[in-house]
Amino acid sequence: MSQKTLFQRIIDKELPADFVHEDELCIAIKDLYPKAPVHLLVIPRKPIPSIKDLEKEDAELMAHLTFVAKDLAAKFNCEGYRLVYNVGKKGGQEIFHLHLHMMGWPENSK
Repeated sequence: MSQKTLFQRIIDKELPADFVHEDELCIAIKDLYPKAPVHLLVIPRKPIPSIKDLEKEDAELMAHLTFVAKDLAAKFNCEGYRLVYNVGKKGGQEIFHLHLHMMGWPENSK
């Protein structure tokens, strides 16, 4: 049996996190090391290691993650935002459970 990732342990409520969204397909939490005034991680419940491991059947899930990120950007009043997937170790991925970074800048931020 493979060891659970940090994100799987958060999803399973074994570790604390600052949840901002939760539904049947994904969760969203605040990043512990933000790189923007609003930095959220949208994480699928399905344990997909990386973009490289996606299957055609995951297309709807990936669209859902994007819409959740878009809705969260609006909820946090982000005037502008970036959506980022880091893929593989050389691409900056540190936790091998697929996740989408939503980095946003609200109206009154720098």
